Amino acid sequence: MIEFATVARPYAKAIFELATEKGVAQSWSEGLKQLAWLVQQPQVVSIINQVDIDSVKKASELLRLLKDVEVAKSAEFKNFVSIVATEKRLLALPNIFELYEEMVLASQNAQKAIIYTAYPVASEGQHAKIISDLEQHFHVSLQATFITEPELIGGIKVVVGDKVLDLSVQGKLKNLYTTLTN
Repeated sequence: MIEFATVARPYAKAIFELATEKGVAQSWSEGLKQLAWLVQQPQVVSIINQVDIDSVKKASELLRLLKDVEVAKSAEFKNFVSIVATEKRLLALPNIFELYEEMVLASQNAQKAIIYTAYPVASEGQHAKIISDLEQHFHVSLQATFITEPELIGGIKVVVGDKVLDLSVQGKLKNLYTTLTN
């Protein structure tokens, strides 16, 4: 099995450079997001895996499904989808999108953050305060996603790239257990 991340990197880099040069990085991001979601749908996967359908037809079908996405009307985006289809890399599109997003965020000195909380964060003010404090801690702008995980008991756990900041009660109990057993 081909490692999709390895296959996806050159495509992501090429479209990032193109989109940045043309000043359309955000619209490409939206288009790629829709495209990545689309190729994960079971009906679309079955079409992609059919060997009797040629790559031009697969590309045109994907573009037809993306007719409401503005960037999908551009010649560059159509050409990108066509090339990916011709090279039989359509199933790598979610990885291409993920790597593209990382490049966009890196160019903005930002990173994705997943913030796990024991309870739902009630207000936008609390969201903003948590994100602001974490941006100061990590010294980078954050694009945050909040996920509620009751097993944390209390506090928060933050994942930014390969860094984990665990300020949860569950994490503290695990640390205490480790200390006591060693």
